[in-house]
Amino acid sequence: MSLAAASESRKERLIALRQRKLGQGAPNAEEGGTFRFKQRNFDPETRTLRKHAQDDEPEDTVEKQVEGLAEKIIAEDEERRAQELDLFNIAPKRANWDLKRDMEKKLAKLDRKTQESIHTLIRQRLASQKNGDGTLNLSAGIKAQQKAAEADEIEDVDSGDED
Repeated sequence: MSLAAASESRKERLIALRQRKLGQGAPNAEEGGTFRFKQRNFDPETRTLRKHAQDDEPEDTVEKQVEGLAEKIIAEDEERRAQELDLFNIAPKRANWDLKRDMEKKLAKLDRKTQESIHTLIRQRLASQKNGDGTLNLSAGIKAQQKAAEADEIEDVDSGDED
């Protein structure tokens, strides 16, 4: 089939489609006949507008499904707020949670002192090795540790008096 033949067949189909759309027996405006209107929204017998059918609305919509949901949630929230606050549900299950919280400050101070004592012992051990002995002088280390502990106790007493 050539291009000319294809275009001719397409034109014929389009003309046939237009005639079907306008109606088979309807005369054209060029022929001088009257044009007949299609009455979609107007009823010529009663001379009133036609009412649309109520079936056009979809039956199940999201708005209809969640219609009472907002009020229900608000009512539940108000009920929860109206109930008394139960302290047993808020507090942790362990009985010593408040003791641990109070002891954390003291433990932090003790950890710092423990680390300082470990550092002093290591320094003393390194100093004794520098002397060339090769052996550790335990009695000197113990005495130095006792002096450091006494100095820490004096600091604690002084800082405790200020509070």
